[in-house]
Amino acid sequence: MRTDLTDGKPGKLILFFTIPLLIGNLFQQFYSMADTIIVGRTINVYALAAVGATGAISFLILGFVQGITSGFSVITAQRVGADDEEGIRRSVATSLILSVGVTIVFTILSVFTARPLLELMRTPSDIIDDAYRYIIVIYYGIVAAVFFNLFSSILRALGDSKTPLLFLIVACAINIVLDFVCILTFHMGVAGAGWATIIAQAVSAVLCLFYSLKKFPVLRLKKEDFAFSWRFAWEHLRIGIPMAFQFSIIAIGVMIMQAALNDFGSQTVAAFTAASKIENIVTQPLNSLGVTASVFAAQNYGAGKMARIREGVRKSTLFSLAWSITGGLLVIFGGQFLTQLFVGESDAAVLQQSQFYLNIMGVFLFPLGQLFIYRNVLQGMGRGGVPVFVGFVELAMRAFAAFCLTIPFGYLGVCLANPVAWIGAAIPLAIAYFYYMHKIKQKEYRLQSSVD
Repeated sequence: MRTDLTDGKPGKLILFFTIPLLIGNLFQQFYSMADTIIVGRTINVYALAAVGATGAISFLILGFVQGITSGFSVITAQRVGADDEEGIRRSVATSLILSVGVTIVFTILSVFTARPLLELMRTPSDIIDDAYRYIIVIYYGIVAAVFFNLFSSILRALGDSKTPLLFLIVACAINIVLDFVCILTFHMGVAGAGWATIIAQAVSAVLCLFYSLKKFPVLRLKKEDFAFSWRFAWEHLRIGIPMAFQFSIIAIGVMIMQAALNDFGSQTVAAFTAASKIENIVTQPLNSLGVTASVFAAQNYGAGKMARIREGVRKSTLFSLAWSITGGLLVIFGGQFLTQLFVGESDAAVLQQSQFYLNIMGVFLFPLGQLFIYRNVLQGMGRGGVPVFVGFVELAMRAFAAFCLTIPFGYLGVCLANPVAWIGAAIPLAIAYFYYMHKIKQKEYRLQSSVD
């Protein structure tokens, strides 16, 4: 069902659009969580650390393709808001063509740089081989990630946040079953977890495609929709590339932080891996709220309803505050129990270090929530340049923590890297949002005065 976000109460629309999106994002996180839990429980803590050591370089590539496909769908959402069916079809066709190119380039690039990047990050020698076996499989399956993200983003641009959820539930079940089959039955080790993930993503992508074609006549593309125009393609790339680089810039900061973390040894890497997986789950409501804010802003920007965007940001901020308090309490008081899902009760040092990070992260969720809201709203309005600049701010903050804070403070310096980056990024994003909205409000006032 297609949802029109340009009409109705913004708070209610945002909440009901976010809920299925949140559930879907949680199931998407269960891909990697299932891999991590099953690997940690069925192999050993070193295998867990190996999978965790690939997180930064995985995000470097997969974050880029997620960002660029999400950026393509912003144009689609703006065409939806303008009620331009021909523009919707042309946008989808152009996105498909560009996504094929992205898939080819980044599959080749990532496969050939995987091992050198792991070595550059000083991955411990006792886990580097397993880390490479896992990540190379993920990289060969980039095509599944690209097109699942693209089809899901297109459905959300049309106002449908529920359907990707259903496919993710099915895919999550497939992923868990294949994890056990590949690891326990076929003894494929950490590579088996990688194969389970990409097969599950491929299933999700195919399901999204067939559903889209069946339920949305506007997505049944015609030959003339594929007439390629560099000018129209640039409209998509102008938003997609900044969003993609924003993710990759953040990933480079995470890589720097991971390199600093690797110096503390495999047990600390395992502890931070478990804590990071818990963090990914707890922050999903904030991330989902940000994605909703992007679609909401894009549709209303296309419809010329700027006052609704301002109201949407206010409602989103209230939702963000409520979850930041709830999620913070959850990880501070329940983090050790959650960590035991990954490593059991026998690794006391791992449990202690994991909880240490969760205590710090739990206090700083609200700045992260505002970062997501302001960044996504600016992108939905086509203001992609500021988020890219802020991505460099995040990079600088994480590099500062890795190179400066770890020397006097040790593991505490690594734990402070993310909160410092969140605050450093949220402040300029907030300034940019209020600046642009003030300019737009002044323009509206001048236009109204000239009419009167």
